[in-house]
Amino acid sequence: MTDCWSAAAGEALFISDLHLTPAQPTTLACFQQFLAGRARAARRLYILGDLFDVWIGDDDDAPLHQAVRQALHDLTASGTECALLHGNRDFLIGRAFARATGCRLLPDPYRILLDGELTLLLHGDQLCTDDLAYQRFRRRVRNRLVQQLFLWKSLASRRAIAAEYRRRSALANAEKPPIIMDVNPQAVRETLQRQRATRLIHGHTHRPANHTHTLTDGSAERLVLADWREGVGELLSYSALGWRREVVSFQPSASSADL
Repeated sequence: MTDCWSAAAGEALFISDLHLTPAQPTTLACFQQFLAGRARAARRLYILGDLFDVWIGDDDDAPLHQAVRQALHDLTASGTECALLHGNRDFLIGRAFARATGCRLLPDPYRILLDGELTLLLHGDQLCTDDLAYQRFRRRVRNRLVQQLFLWKSLASRRAIAAEYRRRSALANAEKPPIIMDVNPQAVRETLQRQRATRLIHGHTHRPANHTHTLTDGSAERLVLADWREGVGELLSYSALGWRREVVSFQPSASSADL
């Protein structure tokens, strides 16, 4: 399936890697403010994975998750479409979340036709092929049976398992050379050529930049999205003005500043 999009139809926004967590309340407030304001000027919002720092199932009733569900529901009810890719932290987001928010879940990768130019959307972790240990882990946890067995556990058990995984993952990542946690250039080129795309947009690496890749039949650009932290993030916009990056930051109101 491929979305067809024209700048004449309105603005499309792309964000990734918010890693929403109770430990970062200002980032949650920034996202809520963004959805209630700037995002509503766009026709469509694409979230390219890791909206949450962890997602253990659509039945998780944590206050942060309820707040995000409501904010996304209000956005889509206002008329802005929202489409969501899974990330490596929130790949268990399912249909119940989509129904509650009005968001559309997309396969990864996903192709969109922007004014006749094929653009590929990914979270980006599948391109980090030099990190062999992570790729083995990714194949295991993306298995439907493994996921179902996990979701059958109680919320308390899932929370404990997720916390232990995050602890072990942080320790493992601290010992890895930074280069293996970035994308592999050959994997990028092969993906672009296999999908016949001339542009790739992804997150995951937290290394925002614009890159050009030489292919066998021309060249393609790769746009890497920034992560959000401490109430500051970034969006990538496509509109009649072309491609633009824009800083998103939390602006406390006078009432909230007095609290």
